[in-house]
Amino acid sequence: MHIHKFEKIWLIFGVGTLLVFLTTVGVGAFYMGNQPASCLVTIDPEKVDETAPFDNPGLKHLGGNKYELNIITSAFAFTPNEIIIPKGAEVVINVTTKDVVHGFEVAGTNINMMVEPGYINSYTQIFDTTGEFLILCNEYCGAGHHMMSARIKVVEKE
Repeated sequence: MHIHKFEKIWLIFGVGTLLVFLTTVGVGAFYMGNQPASCLVTIDPEKVDETAPFDNPGLKHLGGNKYELNIITSAFAFTPNEIIIPKGAEVVINVTTKDVVHGFEVAGTNINMMVEPGYINSYTQIFDTTGEFLILCNEYCGAGHHMMSARIKVVEKE
């Protein structure tokens, strides 16, 4: 089978472009720390308030500089709706919902998750700057969606 030299050039160019694209996506996805959604952990949405760790939502100190933040989203509210985190803390954020699909975005960070009933989403973040961060629902969830917000305050360690 004979392939014309211009076809060979375009074939090499196309395969080379594909390899560059896949390498860029691979580096962006894995080397830079981006992770796919963690929908491997499930929960019964009707028993969220009875199931650990969501039976006691909020920030828990795990030791050292590590914390766990458990948040429940429900009809137009985040529970808890104000969280105080020490600067430099590594926080594992676990989010679930009791009712409908919600969004969980912390403005000014890379934290952005879609929260679905029956699943627990997790994200690890190091809060290395002080300030106040707004938590928003970025998935339309009903008539009161525009009022759904919470705050994270990052403060200097005492």
